[in-house]
Amino acid sequence: MRALEMTYKIGGAAQPQIRLETIGVFAAFCMALSLAGSAPSFALDSSSANHAPAKISPDSFTSAQEALRVGVDDLQNGDAQQSLRALTYAADGGELLARWKLGNLYATGELVPRNDVLAYKYFEQLVESYSEEDIDRRDRGAIANAFVSVGLYSLSGIPGAIKADPERALEMFQVAATDFGDPEAQYRLARMYLEGQAGLAKDNMRAARWLSLAAEKGHCGAQALLGHLLFNGEGVPHQRARGLMWLSVAVKNAKGATDGWIHELQAKDFGVASEDDREIATAYVNAREKRGDFPLASAVRAAKPVARAPGAMVVSVPAPAPDGQ
Repeated sequence: MRALEMTYKIGGAAQPQIRLETIGVFAAFCMALSLAGSAPSFALDSSSANHAPAKISPDSFTSAQEALRVGVDDLQNGDAQQSLRALTYAADGGELLARWKLGNLYATGELVPRNDVLAYKYFEQLVESYSEEDIDRRDRGAIANAFVSVGLYSLSGIPGAIKADPERALEMFQVAATDFGDPEAQYRLARMYLEGQAGLAKDNMRAARWLSLAAEKGHCGAQALLGHLLFNGEGVPHQRARGLMWLSVAVKNAKGATDGWIHELQAKDFGVASEDDREIATAYVNAREKRGDFPLASAVRAAKPVARAPGAMVVSVPAPAPDGQ
């Protein structure tokens, strides 16, 4: 599994090197399995797959919806090859959920050989079919995830197939962040403002606003970077205790195998914090926990390898794919 790497500079000032780990596309695959078992959040109720005939040949499907039911059933039973045949038939017939599942299967490479070109193809089909006036609310999670995934692919490009296109990535993240309120997209927009990508002027204040939105939804990467910005006062009001609060929350939510960078960032800032700042931060955390203000970390993320800019500080960061991430 390839790691996602992005460069990160704050306020233009030279910072100590921080190597932060990236969540790979495996988390997006977790979403695929999760949604396969809880499809009521989408237009298709996969519970009806229990009534689908086993091992139906693609030549005998009577509809794309039937193929989708069979494909979901085969996926749940661990038969990736049969599932691929059925889901491909359903995707060709216009089934949105089939396209989303195929995109994630090819992006993760866990059950089938990884194929970023095919993953991009299916995510792009979802993006192209999106209509703000004609969308089933149960499909929103899959479509938001597709926008984020296309954005990540556009940001890095696919060697030999798709050129990097930061402007396209910005467009994808903006749609997912504003139309869907997706925390991963909000986090990605913040990163683009921090780094000045796609022709954007570096703007830490605007980045902090996007990070705050994602942080309040439980995105641990956004919580960590927001806390770091506030603690150091880099282009934002200097709020050391509040910054430590967000770093503390991020550490509690950072349970992934590649979330080590969050623990390192928290330890770094806490290491130079005063005792008073730490005590106030603890009080903030306790007060918010009593009010139930801290959501659980976003469980589902999407990711795509991003090229490292030569000579820049390396900060690998977690990626999400949409809520529902």
